[in-house]
Amino acid sequence: MSIFTGSGVAVCTPFDNAGNFNHAVYDKLIDFQVKEGTDAIVACGTTGEATTLSKDEHIEIVRHAVLFTKKASEKYNRKVPVIAGAGGNDTAKCITMGQVLSQAGADGLMCVTPYYNKTSQRGLIEHYTAIAKAVDIPIVVYNVPGRTALNMLPATLYEISKIPNIVAMKEASGDIVQVAEMVELCGDAITMYSGNDNHIVPMLSLGGKGVITTTGNITPAAIHNMVMEYLNGNHEESLRLQLGILPLVRCLFADVNPMPIKAALNMMEFEAGNCRLPLTTVDDSLHEKLKCEMVKYGLLPKH
Repeated sequence: MSIFTGSGVAVCTPFDNAGNFNHAVYDKLIDFQVKEGTDAIVACGTTGEATTLSKDEHIEIVRHAVLFTKKASEKYNRKVPVIAGAGGNDTAKCITMGQVLSQAGADGLMCVTPYYNKTSQRGLIEHYTAIAKAVDIPIVVYNVPGRTALNMLPATLYEISKIPNIVAMKEASGDIVQVAEMVELCGDAITMYSGNDNHIVPMLSLGGKGVITTTGNITPAAIHNMVMEYLNGNHEESLRLQLGILPLVRCLFADVNPMPIKAALNMMEFEAGNCRLPLTTVDDSLHEKLKCEMVKYGLLPKH
């Protein structure tokens, strides 16, 4: 069963000038997302800088996301689930965090494949089986070999798809052949979400139900509409939206995520702050290119 259909936005974690979590700006970001049509809030993912959050901060941010998303959902008469990042390369820690975030009210967990120490395909099966047995809420598997240096194979996904609360995959391998094989093997047991903002329509064409997006931080309505137009049969309009956003996507991934998307939010006066080290800020050249594309896309006024 799908946690959501449409656009799930991996929301940036805003920091103030002292480098602390900025509650007020986070509320503004979530309100903007729910108002503009986003179908799920993803808290403390890669874009949310989960790797540089302390355990207490991670839990606090997810709790805050749950509480404020509920308020925004009531305000705009829309039910928007919260999916909490709970992945890592230590299974025991993932289990503990998953249990705490479930108790904090998350509607689902997103668990990236282990990185650095990595594992074998058999290890992936045992890793996800252990996490799934320890929590009662749905789990989205996140496959992003460009960051983890570990690729989940279709046969491995098929094995873990037999576990009832492993329900979806955020697939960011960029390998459309692999995606097709996953869909062939898993069928309706796994909901496929694009993990790449330039592959949303290709994923939908293979039966995907949406995207978990970074770009949606600044273009929530466009990403939501792209998915819904496709699912409603208006494939030409969906493709137009996909192709139209590609120049912006290229800028947003020309440096390490979430550095460019935070720069974009700051240009839109959301006051998202800087990233935590070791991430820094984009250079002046990329900042200017990003600004130009945002102007072209209508996100910033022309001067």
